[in-house]
Amino acid sequence: MTKKDMMTNKTEQELVKTLADTRALLRTERFSAAGARAKDSNAPKKLRATIARILTEQHVRYASTAVSVSSGSRPTK
Repeated sequence: MTKKDMMTNKTEQELVKTLADTRALLRTERFSAAGARAKDSNAPKKLRATIARILTEQHVRYASTAVSVSSGSRPTK
């Protein structure tokens, strides 16, 4: 799967698309595992880790823009 350094190189639209695709794949894995024995039993764990990486990168980007915007609009005493 994708590592953290690769997440920082992606645009916001690519992160959103990757997140949606990964969540859909995880959902598919869950339902397929319920019916039969899974080929890769660690696949859901890997997919959840990828989702966490994407969400972390989105949060870092949001927090950095929120800090830069709010630090410029503070009134001085």
